[in-house]
Amino acid sequence: MAKKHNLPFDKVGGTLVLNRRLLTSNAFTELKPTDKVLITLLQLHWRNDKPVSYGVREAAKKIPCSINTAGKSFSKLQEHGFIECVEQSQFSSRLGSRARDWRLTWLPYLDQPPTNEWEQWRITNSVNGIK
Repeated sequence: MAKKHNLPFDKVGGTLVLNRRLLTSNAFTELKPTDKVLITLLQLHWRNDKPVSYGVREAAKKIPCSINTAGKSFSKLQEHGFIECVEQSQFSSRLGSRARDWRLTWLPYLDQPPTNEWEQWRITNSVNGIK
């Protein structure tokens, strides 16, 4: 019979875990610090049954950084395959605003396994066009 281990994870507030393969990937190591913080902030809001609704203003406030820098971080995470936009943002003075909805590719979504697009990302040499 296997011995049950009591790991010292926070049972009240929950625990975020990023797998070692993701943390050591080229896609992750090439990110800027603000991009890496955004990954954690997005995962804080993750649920299997719905996309993560998170916008640049909220990210800029939490990181902290400018709205422009937060927007670049979202773009970089998309480019590297960590997130995919599933619903565009909307602004209306009558109806109210809502942030973009994101699927986090390293986590399950709608009971489907992670798609891990970040694993296909390769460093591109822009001068020679070599991957």
